[in-house]
Amino acid sequence: MEMIGEQLIALPQQKVWEALNDPAVLKQCIPGCDAVDKIADDQYSMSMVAAIGPVKAKFSGKLTLTDVSAPSTYTLNFEGSGGVAGFGKGSCLVTLIPEADGTRLTYNAKAAVGGKIAQIGSRLISGAAKKIADQFFLRFNQALTPPV
Repeated sequence: MEMIGEQLIALPQQKVWEALNDPAVLKQCIPGCDAVDKIADDQYSMSMVAAIGPVKAKFSGKLTLTDVSAPSTYTLNFEGSGGVAGFGKGSCLVTLIPEADGTRLTYNAKAAVGGKIAQIGSRLISGAAKKIADQFFLRFNQALTPPV
């Protein structure tokens, strides 16, 4: 499955870049996230609870940054396991483009799932994955936008 989207964030590119690499901000913005811990400059461990249709499971996994070109772009590779519920893995190309009103964040994510979750059906999985991605980037934008 593939998910594409963008957000305009009313902050300079460097500030957005720093937030994208801050475990506390990531934890706050990832729906169902329990923990994000930096284990190396380019690697994080994480845990989260996700519900996809009738399957609800706690996933643990890791995030690895590749093709890093600060403060413009990186690829976020992810893999996680939810025990008997199954697993998920994929990648997300994130690009930050400076604009007059702030920074345009674009993303292109590709993901695959296996195990019990994969038996639910591709439409339900795609919808749930898109919802999680959309919620993350909306929360990220809200967390960085100062109150009016």
